[in-house]
Amino acid sequence: MQIKDTKARRPALCLNLGLTEYQRALDLQLDLVNAKKEKAILYDRVILTQHLPVFTLGKRGGKENLNCSFDFLKSKNIEIVQTTRGGNITYHGPGQIILYPIIDLKPLKIDVPQFVNMLEQVMILTCADFGIKAERNSKNPGIWVKNAKIGSIGIGLKKNISFHGIALNVNPDLTPFSWINPCGFDDIEITSMEKESSKTDIKQVENIILKNFENIFKIDLKYKFENTCPGLAKSKKIKKKPLWLKRNLPKTTGFEKVRNILKKERLNTVCQSANCPNKWECFCSGTSTFMILGTQCTRNCRFCNIDSKTPLAPDIDEPLRIANAVKELNLKYVVITSVTRDDLKDGGAFHFNETISQIHKKMGTNIKIEVLIPDLRGDKNALRTILKAKPDVLNHNIETVPSLYKKARPEADYSQSLNLISNSLEIDPMIPVKSGIMVGLGETFFQLFDTINDLYDHGCSILTIGQYLQPSKNHLPVEKYYSPEEFIELKTFAEKTGFKEVASGAFVRSSYKAEELLHP
Repeated sequence: MQIKDTKARRPALCLNLGLTEYQRALDLQLDLVNAKKEKAILYDRVILTQHLPVFTLGKRGGKENLNCSFDFLKSKNIEIVQTTRGGNITYHGPGQIILYPIIDLKPLKIDVPQFVNMLEQVMILTCADFGIKAERNSKNPGIWVKNAKIGSIGIGLKKNISFHGIALNVNPDLTPFSWINPCGFDDIEITSMEKESSKTDIKQVENIILKNFENIFKIDLKYKFENTCPGLAKSKKIKKKPLWLKRNLPKTTGFEKVRNILKKERLNTVCQSANCPNKWECFCSGTSTFMILGTQCTRNCRFCNIDSKTPLAPDIDEPLRIANAVKELNLKYVVITSVTRDDLKDGGAFHFNETISQIHKKMGTNIKIEVLIPDLRGDKNALRTILKAKPDVLNHNIETVPSLYKKARPEADYSQSLNLISNSLEIDPMIPVKSGIMVGLGETFFQLFDTINDLYDHGCSILTIGQYLQPSKNHLPVEKYYSPEEFIELKTFAEKTGFKEVASGAFVRSSYKAEELLHP
């Protein structure tokens, strides 16, 4: 089947993710489906990607068709992920083109069998363009070259909106397929375009499969982001939180373990004080960001959930108690942050130094330490005191664009924060510098681009970008909820600017999955 041609084709946005983790692509699909259900985005989306090695399980299971041990897969750095698509177990890896259409089937007036047929036709035409005769199999979905499978299909639907999609083997390593019964069959062969034709180039195949997708579905794919994301519903202030910003709590006991250790050692975390949306996920994985120097801040930023009152004197035993907790939790990576302490001559720098030193004494070289520090009022000697303890990452958040400083953080100075970053590299160029931006306070894309450039020009090499969420009615309101692909646009811009590592997404925070950014 093919959609009837019309003079004006429907527009759709193509997101090319490059090589990415399966779970991240799945999370993006679900975010886009939820956004489309809420009519927050109007146009269809098509995600083009390749995956890092992974086995995925369908609704009909698949673990029973695994022909190797979990320890063996771990040694090969291959994950197993349960999905909501149809089908059984399959493999994804580099060299395999993945296409995920996020399409509302209702306006197209096609049912699921017709949709599957059209996706298969996209792969058949793509193979034909390279002289490969691929065909359907009446008993099994996907496409085949004689008795060997070359393309897989597995889809999911929510309110008639599709996700998951097709996987076409261009030139992947086919060995992992021998470790499973692909699609639940123990007698099928897997092939690739490279095996069937000597003329395959993956970039060329990507271009052709997208062209065939356009022709079969009669759409016009747009590849460039606009200043405002195409199809994004216009709204000055959105009071209702969109579906992609709602999370289910993890089903695990790890949360209580971390919380009990923190309570025993009388320690604070920014996770709890700032009401971080990732608190459950981080605690359940056995990690947290320790907050030193109390819970009372000497500044009153209008976006922050931490109390602004006169703080107590520093607790001299706190560094040792943090080191004890780090050892008991057996952490491999720890983030140390603090409230702003303008009442202290050194802004709390000595306390940072002591905390880092105590952790090193307890853990030796078996741990990486990131410090997320305040601006220290621009005191270069205080910064030198912190860096002397040799943290592995120096993190200082720029937070927002300069025009919003007066409204969001009136006691801070944009230039002073940028100078802290460049001063850090001047003092110790071997310690990478990281910074974070929150979006949704009323900034424009061009202002964000300028801030990203400013950070890079001052030596920042690691960047986090996340959605601002209003902690209470007394804090600044959310001016805009950024869509999933707008976060991709910001990430792409930052990477092209030159940043070594960028995390960009609605739930990203400055210390969220910090170890992955230092060791991706």
